[in-house]
Amino acid sequence: MKRVCIVGCGAIGSLYAAHLARVAEVWAFVRREDHARVLNRDGLRVSGKHEFQVPLKATACADQLPDCELTIVATKATQVAESISAVGSRFNQGAVISTQNGLGSEEIIAAHTRGEIIRGTTFMSGTKHSDTHVQFELDTATWIGPFEPRHTAYTLVKEAADLINAGGLKAEALPDARPAQWSKLIFNASVNGVSALTGLPHSPHFADESQFSDLGHLLHELIAEGKRVAQAAGIKLHDDPWEMNKIGAMTNHPPSMLHDIRHQLATEIDFLSGAIAREAERVGASAPLHAAVYRLIKGKEASWTFKDENRAVGL
Repeated sequence: MKRVCIVGCGAIGSLYAAHLARVAEVWAFVRREDHARVLNRDGLRVSGKHEFQVPLKATACADQLPDCELTIVATKATQVAESISAVGSRFNQGAVISTQNGLGSEEIIAAHTRGEIIRGTTFMSGTKHSDTHVQFELDTATWIGPFEPRHTAYTLVKEAADLINAGGLKAEALPDARPAQWSKLIFNASVNGVSALTGLPHSPHFADESQFSDLGHLLHELIAEGKRVAQAAGIKLHDDPWEMNKIGAMTNHPPSMLHDIRHQLATEIDFLSGAIAREAERVGASAPLHAAVYRLIKGKEASWTFKDENRAVGL
């Protein structure tokens, strides 16, 4: 039986951990000792699309984590460096899948382990009700493919996809995962940025173009801009981000960046609109809308700690 590590047990990490625990020895590497303690005691319960409970092993101590053959890094993009730096050596003889939003996580992971790196992007979703209970909501595929700089073998990618499928989730091995990754990048960057700036969940406003003032116009332009950058970078998209937006706009789902803004947490904007803007600069394309969204969100983050001394003294 394969030994699998899930780095980060939020909603997505918990879904991977629980399903894979049905077909593999699963270890969860988490940040909090009390989280590890309750997982070791109670295991993980899945409700919603699937209904089951499984035992697994968990630790918050890097020294207690054994070497693992397959690892899925399921933290937020902003937490990858801190998480993988502590345990990367445990995966030197295995393979590591990145499932973060945006671009850049694979490079961070590769800097901390000699293991094989697999690009990944997932569309499944869930709600974490507690450290031991996750609700499975959207049963869609994880797309994975080789990380080109590490020359990861496609056979290894296929083996990882087969294991995820065996656990009851959906996974598809692709010879090149960049088209799928970019499809979700453009979709995520556009929706998350607008949601964070407006305070709206992913609602019908995001696809409505009937009036001049409607947000759908802005979403359409952001997505079109992202498509042009992808084309300039030589990426042929796997799916149309605008069609993805139209479907998602019917859900009223609050994007992760909206949660971060509401709770004054660091966002993933550097890996989303920031990544598109930087890639545009690299390939000689133009992305003024994504650059504007990126800078506005960075300004929003700066406002949380900004102290206006003039205002403080009544000037």
